Amino acid sequence: MQKFHSNGKLLLTGEYVVLDGATALSIPTKHGQSLEVQFSTKNGIHWKSYDEKGLIWFEEVFNLNDLEGFNPENTFSKTLSEILIQAKKLNPYFLGDSKGFAVSTKLDFPRNWGLGSSSTLINNIAQWANVGAFELLKNSFGGSGYDIAAAQNDSPILYELINNNPKFRKIHLSWNFKDFIFFVHLNKKQDSKEGIAKYRNASVDQKSIQRISDISNELLMCYSLSDFEKLMDAHEEIISEIINLPTIKEQLFSDYPNTIKSLGAWGGDFVLATGDTSNMDYFKRKGFKTIVPFKEMLL
Repeated sequence: MQKFHSNGKLLLTGEYVVLDGATALSIPTKHGQSLEVQFSTKNGIHWKSYDEKGLIWFEEVFNLNDLEGFNPENTFSKTLSEILIQAKKLNPYFLGDSKGFAVSTKLDFPRNWGLGSSSTLINNIAQWANVGAFELLKNSFGGSGYDIAAAQNDSPILYELINNNPKFRKIHLSWNFKDFIFFVHLNKKQDSKEGIAKYRNASVDQKSIQRISDISNELLMCYSLSDFEKLMDAHEEIISEIINLPTIKEQLFSDYPNTIKSLGAWGGDFVLATGDTSNMDYFKRKGFKTIVPFKEMLL
């Protein structure tokens, strides 16, 4: 049996503009996804995907000849088929050593959390197929690749695309105010592909991209919560202007006294909120009850 695991991710800075070369700050999460592969006497790839509760949420059989699923009308089946096809193109020897495989994936987090169910899957399949994960992402899902870097690293990273090539370095966040940072789930998952499509219609100037890069770097030398909040608030305003959307604080939490910052595609998944544990009651009263402290989220 082969077993692979990849970390989930959260993008603290650089959402959207990371696609255009901005430096982004990403953290790997304790929650990720594993993939197990066993040889099987049954023909084809027998695939089962389990959620964080151990329940099967997807099941399919793929033909080894064309890697098509038996239920091609299923959106995820079609997506998974394309990833396997692209992996096979990158490594023609992939899947050539058996007439059948039993494959299972297991998420450590709820599927609507937006911590990288797709990126962890691609990184795991890349390991199984012995191909480059960034290349597999590029040929299948697309995107900046920061989530692949987070999947592969056990520490926060600064990530950027230079001439469309991923560059990143591991960093240490020596913040002594981590106890005052929380992640609040907005009770829905945002479609990142849809968010990127909207962003592509926006006008982005180099000055804004540079300012986001500066904020990402300045956060490494941030020694007080108030400085951290100022940088996060400035980041929100810049992205708000670029994508022509009000900030999530303006939309939902205008009377909250501290900082709130969107993470990833705006409008869903997690937001970052500063405050103490008593401040989190504010979100609970509004019906947002999934709140994860920074230290419990960071790997």
